[in-house]
Amino acid sequence: MTEETTMNHEPFEALHDTARRDFASDNYAGMHPRVVEALAAANGGHQGAYGADDYTQRLQEVVRGHFGDDAIAYPVFNGTGANVLALQSMLPRWGAVIAASTAHIHVDEGGAPERTGGLKLLTVETEDGKLTPELIDREAWGFGDEHRAQAGVVSITQSSELGTLYTPDEIAVIAEHSHRLGLKVHLDGARLSNAAAALEVPLRAITTDAGVDAISLGGTKNGAMLAEAVVALTPEACAGLGFSRKFLMQLTSKMRFVSAQLLALYDGELWRENATQANAAARRLRAGIEAEQARGALGEVAFTQPTQVNAVFATLPTDVANRLRESYRFYDWDEVRGEVRWMCSFDTRDEDVDAFVAALVAASRRGGETGSA
Repeated sequence: MTEETTMNHEPFEALHDTARRDFASDNYAGMHPRVVEALAAANGGHQGAYGADDYTQRLQEVVRGHFGDDAIAYPVFNGTGANVLALQSMLPRWGAVIAASTAHIHVDEGGAPERTGGLKLLTVETEDGKLTPELIDREAWGFGDEHRAQAGVVSITQSSELGTLYTPDEIAVIAEHSHRLGLKVHLDGARLSNAAAALEVPLRAITTDAGVDAISLGGTKNGAMLAEAVVALTPEACAGLGFSRKFLMQLTSKMRFVSAQLLALYDGELWRENATQANAAARRLRAGIEAEQARGALGEVAFTQPTQVNAVFATLPTDVANRLRESYRFYDWDEVRGEVRWMCSFDTRDEDVDAFVAALVAASRRGGETGSA
């Protein structure tokens, strides 16, 4: 196709309202403009396939800068793939993973770690989505018993699925305890950037320096598209990652386009800027609701978790939630007790938050008017 015929095509038009903002998931957001620029810059001409390209090589340098000289990045398509790949590489065929009952690998990955990865998940109930040495010990037993799947990895999520944070010291204590038991430590870092931004620490403070062996490094939820990576921090703890990535169907031929997105985020401070914006939007959302409660404009709305990153968890009456959904999308978290989750993204603006709070107040008032009639 010649340049002339290419230019004759009609411009592609958006099929959706690009001004709309929802509070269901940070996956709803599009790409950050600098990520789009990075993709455009990586396009054109020929580059080696399957990671033999300049962008993936540069990514290795950037990853070492964040996580230490031993770190090796394996770009992949998505978070589930990253988690399955990382965990499978860390375990023998008879291995098991200890995780919180709320962990994404247990609740939201369609059984992929067990069905595709061949892993056994040993889950522990928690109040805040976080593991502790004491909680780990509930499943860290039966070593050498051929009748029990052998725990080999502890998997934590930072930030957790409930929007809570592990401090660097808490992760270090978990890693030390796990290693003492002969267990490796995996960290699901789909929102690692949000955690580091909230804690005001470098990425390595809550990973490498705390004793984590491997991480699933997120990009998609922070302004990228189809861009995640497994990062082996202790390479000897992650056997055969390069081979496993292929047979788990996570090896992309045009890897430069995945790596370019991760470079846009992590070769500089965009990862922190985006995460900081998303976190600030969630704080504004919570503060706005609390202000409306203080002046008596909101009734039965109660927060169920601290707002530490870009997630707000709350309970509210079902009828209020349904009316609010007439204007905004968001997820039920625990339908039995009426708990919902409101997520903010890197592109959530102050006016988006304020409009959402106003809609929540209006939905609550409509319920009161209906009840008094």
